[in-house]
Amino acid sequence: METKKAHILGLGGSLRRPSRTRRALEVALQAAAEAGAETRLLDLRTLKLPLYDDRPDPQTYPEDVFRLVEEVRWADGLLLATPVYHGTLSGSMKNALDFLELLADDDPPWLGGRVVGLIAVAGGSAGTNAINSMLFTCRTLHAWVVPTAVVVPGGAFQDDELRDPKVEERLKRLGREVARAAAVLAPLYKGG
Repeated sequence: METKKAHILGLGGSLRRPSRTRRALEVALQAAAEAGAETRLLDLRTLKLPLYDDRPDPQTYPEDVFRLVEEVRWADGLLLATPVYHGTLSGSMKNALDFLELLADDDPPWLGGRVVGLIAVAGGSAGTNAINSMLFTCRTLHAWVVPTAVVVPGGAFQDDELRDPKVEERLKRLGREVARAAAVLAPLYKGG
């Protein structure tokens, strides 16, 4: 039996240029691709997302909101990467996750059946709170969050390039784990 390629979406929650968060996400996405997945990267700095406000008529949101929602619908798995701001995830990442409420009427709803991997890029070494915040949000959205999560300390970078081979390998392991788990779960939820 031939297995369909898992679709893995990388969602980057940093608005900074250059972005260490985006670089870490690219490493994980490349490993997912090498594990057989079809990958895409959606950088939140390219979208003009208003603050989520649970408006009665979602059709009044701008087009970029629906681009985000459609990219997530395409995905069997997600790699979420956020910089750590004041001990937690970035406002742009939280806002993007809030917009996934627009998937509530899908079958399965929200992130149901999707595998998620989490990355936090810290200026120092603290990033566990950001991982936990994303974990709680993703579980509430019914996602399957893989056990591996990666906190990338600021010291892993030199001149905005990832230079720590151990951190790089953890990111690659995460990408492979999400790709492989999504390939298994997607047919169960999407009738593959």
